[in-house]
Amino acid sequence: MIENIGDLRVLLQTARAGSLTGAARALGVTPAAASAALKRMETQLGVRLFERSTRTMRLTPQGQILLNYASRAFDLIAEGEAQATSDRAGLVGLIRVAAPSDLTRSTLLPMLDEFLEAHPGVQLALSVGDRPLDVVRDEVDLAIRYGHLVDSRLVARPLMDTAPVVVAAPAYLVRHPAPKTPMDLIRHNCLAYDRAGRPHRTWRFTRYGQSIEVHVSGNRSVDDASLARQWAVAGAGILLKTPVEMRHEMRDGRLVRLLADWQLDHYPLNVILPSGRFIPVRVRTLVNFLANRFRRISKELYDLLA
Repeated sequence: MIENIGDLRVLLQTARAGSLTGAARALGVTPAAASAALKRMETQLGVRLFERSTRTMRLTPQGQILLNYASRAFDLIAEGEAQATSDRAGLVGLIRVAAPSDLTRSTLLPMLDEFLEAHPGVQLALSVGDRPLDVVRDEVDLAIRYGHLVDSRLVARPLMDTAPVVVAAPAYLVRHPAPKTPMDLIRHNCLAYDRAGRPHRTWRFTRYGQSIEVHVSGNRSVDDASLARQWAVAGAGILLKTPVEMRHEMRDGRLVRLLADWQLDHYPLNVILPSGRFIPVRVRTLVNFLANRFRRISKELYDLLA
């Protein structure tokens, strides 16, 4: 039987940091104290929790089982504390969110500001990037991602269905005639941003049941999609991108839609949550809030692209 709940905190932090030194630093104790806590648990349980090497510590299967239950236990304790004080404080606690760069800058920031203003007891830790974090392994309560879910350890709450569109700035189209077919893109400077660490330069179009793939080229690629959008607005080239992030520029004419009679593959925008983790009320409330706001954006895009 584990006698000290603090020892379980050492387990959690060691798994996250991959070392006793990192765990000790996070908990504000000495490495010797952290090591003693792990040895104490292993003695009490009669099992080995970590495989130790000179550089890293890796969980054993028994250690992974205990970690899963310990994580849920601490989540339940935190939620109990929040519920016990909810009458006087409302929603309280930290929400850790991961989201794509351009979606965050163009759309999510005002939503998150509105949510925090409505719930002053909530704190936000926002991780922004186009290479998504591992929701299960990393310290993330929810992630917002494009695409279909393939990881069985996760559950998805759809926010909206979307498909990219092809756009360019009027300044670019003054210098270069607008493409009339997808194959015309071969003669244009097409901007690219990274997907899974590689520039996305194969664009697939469909019309009347006919599909065509175009391998575009250009003098600019970037690992931050928001910069690709800025390049397009500045007239640097043609961009294929999700319209939710460009709706303001398209509405005021800074970006013009091209090849509107051709369709591109649809895919969902989801909130991703770990399937086995307890979801606190503050996280569920944020998910419902975001779903409501994205329903409004879906209607806005329908009118804009009609």
